[in-house]
Amino acid sequence: MGLFKSIIERFRGAEVDWDDLEETLITGDLGIHLTTEIVDRLRDRKGKLDADSIVEASREEIVQILGTDPLSLPQPEDGKPIVILVAGVNGVGKTTSVAKLASHLKSQGKSVVLAAADTFRAAAIEQLKIWAERIDVPIVTTQYQGDPSAVCYDAHAKAIEMKADYLICDTAGRLHTRHNLMEELKKIRRTIAKQDESAPHERWIVVDATTGSNALNQAREFQSALDLNGVIVTKLDGSGKGGSVVAIKHELGVPTRFIGTGEKEEDLKRFDPVDFVETLL
Repeated sequence: MGLFKSIIERFRGAEVDWDDLEETLITGDLGIHLTTEIVDRLRDRKGKLDADSIVEASREEIVQILGTDPLSLPQPEDGKPIVILVAGVNGVGKTTSVAKLASHLKSQGKSVVLAAADTFRAAAIEQLKIWAERIDVPIVTTQYQGDPSAVCYDAHAKAIEMKADYLICDTAGRLHTRHNLMEELKKIRRTIAKQDESAPHERWIVVDATTGSNALNQAREFQSALDLNGVIVTKLDGSGKGGSVVAIKHELGVPTRFIGTGEKEEDLKRFDPVDFVETLL
């Protein structure tokens, strides 16, 4: 697995075929815009290019986009929790990622409240309730097809009352082409802000690494509704190439915060750009 390995295998001992290289980068989910930039810069370089130098040049470009240091979560101030609003389309592992994030924060000694605001799917409410019991964190729920904004408001009030460090809101898995569902996300934002005008502080999308360029398309749509400032990428343990991480940061400026590499509770890790470039790409 890996974009760089693919480049090495394809061009080692052979002259660079620019069309072939472009296709390789695009199929690695870097996106057309970033691929074009990398290929143009490589063309401008002096001297002979081989597979190793192509990989090194690509690595330099990607590190420049992603940065070198993992991003830390903001810390609560004035007794009010940091609110993390998590969105994403159906099937990307959003609810499981929310639970894993809560477990991760709790393992760091933080107090967490969960809001089961995916009220369009009864199974999602039950799934998060089971997770909350397993990791022993409080959760606020409502009935199936209840008002997700009200759930987030009540959960925020509970988190403030408890002086919790973090509130994580799991919202419905939304088709990013559905206007009314995007409007619901905006309503949730406005409702949360009634108790803390700076909330939700973190607005993240969960994307599936195996969906390729679709992840970037989804991020574009959610960006307009949420002004995203974070990404969780799931399924990097399988066929996911991970290039969408780079494409989303390059085009939208939205950094990846965590990566999911499996189904276990501990299979969610802070995103380390350097480690990602060295091991996954």
